[in-house]
Order: sequence, then C-alpha cells, then structure tokens
Amino acid sequence: MVVSDQKTQLKTLGDWASMAIAKHLQKIVKHEKDVLTGKSPEDLHQMRVGMRRLRSAIAGFSPALQLPKAATERKVSKIARILGSLRDLDVLGAALENNYKPSLPAQEQKYLETALVDIKKQRRYALAEVKETIAGKKYKLLKESLNQWLQQPEYQEIAKMPMEEVLPDLLLPEVSKLLLHPGWLVGSDAKIVEVELVEKILAKQGEFLHSLRKETKRLRYQMEVFSEFYGESYASYLEDIKAIQEILGKIQDSNVLTEFLTQSLPDNIRRSIPTLVAELAKANYDAWQQWQNVQTKYLSIDVRKGFHIAILEPNLKW
Repeated sequence: MVVSDQKTQLKTLGDWASMAIAKHLQKIVKHEKDVLTGKSPEDLHQMRVGMRRLRSAIAGFSPALQLPKAATERKVSKIARILGSLRDLDVLGAALENNYKPSLPAQEQKYLETALVDIKKQRRYALAEVKETIAGKKYKLLKESLNQWLQQPEYQEIAKMPMEEVLPDLLLPEVSKLLLHPGWLVGSDAKIVEVELVEKILAKQGEFLHSLRKETKRLRYQMEVFSEFYGESYASYLEDIKAIQEILGKIQDSNVLTEFLTQSLPDNIRRSIPTLVAELAKANYDAWQQWQNVQTKYLSIDVRKGFHIAILEPNLKW
C-alpha cells in the first residue's frame, strides 16, 4: 500500500491513484466505530466526506484503474448517500435549534418544536439504516475488496504514464463540464433584484443551482487531490470553487429548510412562523448577492481561459 510520506517517490498515474484510494479508505475506516454509536455528528461528517472523496478518486483515476466489482464508483455512491441522509438531518436540526430558534418569538418557537421532534424521529430511522449498512455485507465487501486491491493493484495500461504527462487531461474535462453547466446563467439577466424576485427565480430555476453546486463539489475534491502539482494560479481557482460551493450551499440549505418546514408543520408556514420564513428568505437574498459576484466573474471569457491555462501548466518539481 502506498502511504502519504512516499509522495516524493510517486511518478506514475497508477502510483497516485493507489495513494489517493488508500488515503480516503483509511479515513473512512477511522470513523466508522464512532459513527455506529450515533453520538458524534462530526465523525459522521468526516466519514461521509471520506466516502465522497473516495468516490471522486475512483472517478478521477478511472482511466488508470481496474477495480473489483464490489468497489465501483456506484457502490461507493450508494453508501455515501445513506450516510448523507443522516448527516443532512443533523445539519437541519442544528440549524433550526441553534441558528434560528433562539431569535424567534415564543409562539413561533412552539411551532418549531413540532418540526424538531419530526427531525429526531427521522434521525432514528436514518441512524438505524446507517448502522445496518456499516455492519452489512456490501460495506464489508467494499472495504475488503479495496484493501486486497491495494496490496496488489491492477491497472489499465495508461497507469504507466508519467503523472506530468496526463495530469491536465484528467482535470480539463471536469473543468469544462463545470463551466458549461447551465446553472451559470440562472438570474444572469437580473442585475438588481428584490427579495421577492430572488424567491421567484429560485423557485423556478433553483434546481440548476443545486446541480451546479454538486458539480463544484466534485471538481473541488478532484482538484484537491492534485493541488501539490500546481502553483498560485491553480490554488486561487480552487479557492474560488470552494467559495462557490459554500455560497450555493447556503441557498440550498435555506431551500431544504423551507421545504422541510412546509411538509412537517400542519399550518401554512407563512402564517405560523412568519419571522423564520422571512429570515430564510433574507439568507437566500444575501447568498444570492454573493452568487451574482462569482457568476459575473465566471461568465468572463478571460477568467474561463485562465482556468484552463492554470490546469495546463502544472508546477512539477521532482
């Protein structure tokens, strides 16, 4: 198995592929026992991140890999989604309990208690599914298959290529996929907007932004794998990708909260919890203004060209 302190000895695409898979698998296994207790949201978060990064590594290095059937990207994704369902409930509950409830009028806090009870109920079911998954055959087979593969990795022929010769070809398709996403055009013709207009735009086209956020997340994880091959320009674009993910994440979080409250509470939420509804709309509006700044930047031809150039010019020093 390749370990991180051997990085200076890594030369080929295959070397880096096995190193990345080993790193993320180790992180996943490190947190699984604490996740099983159900008491540590942070361990759940870290295990989920490990699964996502493992999936990204498998996808990113796929031209070089011959993995067992039990360790495909699809198999990893299924487990990651189960962990994600529990993590999303933890985030939802923490946001309502800690960020919004304290500032609400007493009557709205009472209404919110109903939603918080619903979250706790859903969390019990989600935790049971996580425990069943981690203790189950498919997860164990995934770990065993990857550990066996890491002892004797099997590669495609392209894995023999020197990393510096193939690195841009790994990243450029993912960058192009992100830059061609239709989400970049959401609201691009609305330069000055009010809160109500933002809500209308998001109600109509919010799914495009949610999809764009998922693309930024995938690209971020892949770029982070290769960050040490590049210099300041690459690092700057990577920071932008992180910021875009965070901004779009704020919008998604507000939308998820609104949808959950609509389904969980018996009364119309605009009447029963108007203060909270207004705060969620304001959070969307603030995030929207941030979004318009990065949107304008990344619709610039010079910035888009610069992104490609940054990928094309790795700074390899062996």
